[in-house]
Amino acid sequence: MQKTLPRWASRNPLRNSLPFWLILPTVIVLLAIQVYPALYTVWLSLQEREPSGWRFVGFRNFERLLGMGLFDESVGHSIVFLVGYASLTMVLGFIIALLLNRRLRFSGLYITLLFIPWIIADIIAGLVFRLLVIPDYGLLSGILQNPAIFPPNGLSVLTAVPPRPWFGNFPFPPAPAMTFLILASAWRALPFITLLLLAAMQTVPHEIVESSRIDGANGWQVVRYIMIPLMLPTLVVALFSLTLSGMNGVGMVFSLTGGGPGTSTEVLSYLLYSIGWRQLQFGRAAALALMIAVINWLLIAGTLRMTRLKERNI
Repeated sequence: MQKTLPRWASRNPLRNSLPFWLILPTVIVLLAIQVYPALYTVWLSLQEREPSGWRFVGFRNFERLLGMGLFDESVGHSIVFLVGYASLTMVLGFIIALLLNRRLRFSGLYITLLFIPWIIADIIAGLVFRLLVIPDYGLLSGILQNPAIFPPNGLSVLTAVPPRPWFGNFPFPPAPAMTFLILASAWRALPFITLLLLAAMQTVPHEIVESSRIDGANGWQVVRYIMIPLMLPTLVVALFSLTLSGMNGVGMVFSLTGGGPGTSTEVLSYLLYSIGWRQLQFGRAAALALMIAVINWLLIAGTLRMTRLKERNI
C-alpha cells in the first residue's frame, strides 16, 4: 500500500524547494565560469578601449579582423595544421591500437610507456621538441644540417623559409616548422587517442572476427567491414577531441615555434594570443574568440554530418 504524506509535509516550502537548493552550487559555478565569460566576451567584442574608457563600436572589430591579411593566412595555417594533426594522430593511434590489441607480451608495460607524453604539459613538450632541432647543439641538428641529406646547406627547421605555395596563397606545402609542429602535437596527443581506440577495439566481439576469418576475410577486410563500423562512435569522439584541441591549443605553438618563422605557424589560436596579450587589443581579441567558437561549432557539425553519411554507406 502506498503511503501518503501528511498534509503539513506536502505544504512544506523547504521540502518543495529542496531540489533547487541541491543544484544551486552547480548552477552558480556554471554561471561564473561559463555563462558570464561568454556574455562578457560578446560585450567586449563590440567595444574598443580608449583613454576615457570603453566605447561601443558595433561590429567594427569583426570588420577589422576580416580585413587583416594575417587573419586569412592564419585560417590557412589552421586548416593545414588540423588536417595534418588529426590525420596523423588517428592513423598512428589506430595502428598502435591494432598492435596492442593482439595482446603482446609486456603489453601493460607498453601502454604505460605510451601514456607518458599525455601527462606532459604542452609548454614542456614544445620546449623539449624545440631543443631537438636547435642548431649546433640540438639532438637532431647533426642530421638536419647535413648537406648530403638536406641539400644544399642542410635544414634549419625553426628558421627555414616556407616553400612556394601550390594553390595561390594557401600555405601548402607547409613550412618545415609547421610540419615539425604537427609531429610534436601528434606525439603529445597520441597516447590518449591510442588508448581510446584500443578500448573500443576490445569491445568488438571476438566471435565475429573469428567467423569472418573462417569465411575468408583478410586482415584489411576485418578492419574495414567489421572493426571500423563497430568503432565508429569512438572514432567520432576521438576526432572531436583532436579537432577541438588542435583548434584551441596554443601552448605547443607558443613554446615550440612562437608562430614563426615569420608567420608560417601562426594559427588562429596563436593569433588570438598575439592580438590580446601582445597588442592589448582586447575588443578585437574577443571578436576573434567568438569567430573561433563559430568555427568550432561548424567543424563539429561537419564531422557529425560526414559521419552520418559514412555510416549510411557502410
